[in-house]
Amino acid sequence: MKKIIKSFVLPLLAIAVLPMMTACSEDRDSNPTLQDATEFHLNTPAIALGESTYDLAKGATLNLSCNQPNYGYTAPVVYQVQVSIDPNFTKDTEANKGVDFKTLKATYTSANMNVDGAELNNAVVKLYQNSHEGADPTGIDLPVYVRLRAHVDFTDNTYINSNVIKLPHTQVSYVAVTPTEMYLSGASIHHGNEAKQMGAIYGETDWFYCMIYAEANTSIHFGDDDTASNGYANIANLQDNGNAGLSKAADGGIQFANAGWYIIAIQGKVDAANNKIVYTFRTEAPKAYIIGAAAGGNWGDPTTGWELTAPDNADGQWVSPEFTGAGELRVYMKIPGWDWWHTEFTIYKGKIYYRDANLVNSWSADKGAAYSVACSVGQKLYVNFDTDAAEVK
Repeated sequence: MKKIIKSFVLPLLAIAVLPMMTACSEDRDSNPTLQDATEFHLNTPAIALGESTYDLAKGATLNLSCNQPNYGYTAPVVYQVQVSIDPNFTKDTEANKGVDFKTLKATYTSANMNVDGAELNNAVVKLYQNSHEGADPTGIDLPVYVRLRAHVDFTDNTYINSNVIKLPHTQVSYVAVTPTEMYLSGASIHHGNEAKQMGAIYGETDWFYCMIYAEANTSIHFGDDDTASNGYANIANLQDNGNAGLSKAADGGIQFANAGWYIIAIQGKVDAANNKIVYTFRTEAPKAYIIGAAAGGNWGDPTTGWELTAPDNADGQWVSPEFTGAGELRVYMKIPGWDWWHTEFTIYKGKIYYRDANLVNSWSADKGAAYSVACSVGQKLYVNFDTDAAEVK
């Protein structure tokens, strides 16, 4: 369980009456305060009782209800639904390798919510495949476990979890869905400790990219969550434009014969006629550039003379030339076939943040001040493309 909630935003009614309360008394303890909430209860839906089978593949909704967490106050709550095929919501045990839980993307502000059956179906299918070497669970009767996660401040990752309920008889069907996220994993990525999330190519619906360093004769896998398990056999279109020397690895992954930095671009496109996802896997030369104000007002693509210098290994920092102008940082990785703004990124909270907005004017004006990085003459950009840490100094 994560940290217990300590702060909250007062509802409008509370804000309206606060001045009156303050005027009447200087006793701050008389004002409403948010207590630590340690638990709340998710009710078992009727579908989970008896021997009825709940067919998620048919797209029906699942109605869930709960009591609001007791914060000692009626606080605004955002609920997320989490699903697992393991009642303990655990991961990587010897008996249940790869089983985890998935948090559905939809959120709810009511303690009575109708959960999309199709979203549940796809989550359960993926969980089953992750723990059964990609096997198709279509038609299998299996138990599914659900819990809620409650947030008061949805922006700071502060939450509490409900109890777990069981749907004892559930059926799912595999349906090919365009990936919305893509990850890479392997010994050369984050020292093999965790998967790396790729960025989405802006303006595309099914392309992803990032920069990696690959040690010679090591392999990587890819997939649409952080248990990336797709390998060489899953690739329909292989384009080794970066001359990595790609082949099938002994572990089923994509093996790199040649050590070095590479831009990886992956497309996951649905083949509806065959109900499957067709993957394109590309390596490209490692090219990253600053552009615009910091590059002396140069908006050419590529910005000749403004390329970042690559380090010799995954732990090193890429470094830009000294900025010759002041203004907002604009930086991108160059992938042939796309203009620079499709593969642009900025720095947000010390990490790479891939462009996901229509920047008509600037990051500051069109995305928000927190996503805008100010540059001064003489500074440089430093990026670790393995950890995604970045800074201007």
